Amino acid sequence: MSLFGRGAPTPSGAVNQERIEMAINEIDMVSDVFNRIVSSCHSKCISPRYAEGDLNKGESVCIDRCVAKFFEVNKKVGEKMQSAGANAQATGSTSFSL
Repeated sequence: MSLFGRGAPTPSGAVNQERIEMAINEIDMVSDVFNRIVSSCHSKCISPRYAEGDLNKGESVCIDRCVAKFFEVNKKVGEKMQSAGANAQATGSTSFSL
């Protein structure tokens, strides 16, 4: 089996450069999403003046809601882009609008 469980196995000891690049790109995208969540939710939910070492109840609830909203919006945008891309492909158009 291959590095990520897809396709034909590579010869013993061989490195599939394309899959390594795909993995690196995926790590970069996940890291970017994580950093945007941290930045956005931290600025919205946590006071710049730290009074305690741990999050208080209000900050914890705010962080939970912020992250949930971030992923919900991300999901909706992805679905919208997929449907717009499918519509553009079906009509033969090279551009699409959200």
